[in-house]
Amino acid sequence: MILWYIGPSVLLVHYVFRSVGVDYRLIALGALLPLLVDLPFGHMAVGHSLVASIGLLAVIMIATIGRTRLRRRRLLCLPIGSMAGLLLSGAWSHDHVFWWPFLGSSFGNVPLIPSWGIVAIEEAIGLFACWWMTGIGSLYEPGPRAEFLRTGRLRDIPS
Repeated sequence: MILWYIGPSVLLVHYVFRSVGVDYRLIALGALLPLLVDLPFGHMAVGHSLVASIGLLAVIMIATIGRTRLRRRRLLCLPIGSMAGLLLSGAWSHDHVFWWPFLGSSFGNVPLIPSWGIVAIEEAIGLFACWWMTGIGSLYEPGPRAEFLRTGRLRDIPS
């Protein structure tokens, strides 16, 4: 379940933004946030709503007023990752969850984790995406891997 959110989110952000300034560690954490927030509920709830991701974006924008541009840019990776997590979870296909509280206060009972067969397929895709990013960032080499672990960035991103 974890690789499904991390791998495709990082790959998606890499190909959409094409920026060396992205902290992919925060993208991965952000992609897991909807899951982590809703874990105590046991089903899709507040964490899988658009309000939660936009709220996180607003908090970061307000909290970084007067801070360095680099800090804001890095922290914006969290809501970007969170929105990628919403996309991958399929929350957008469950109206009462995704548009909460605009369509009512009930979330319904949409399972947080799909059946084991779906999870196996998603994890295989996630593993493939992680492998792909390892090749793109040359993370199999000690230098780029150490830099990635320290900064969250991939150097020399090819187009």
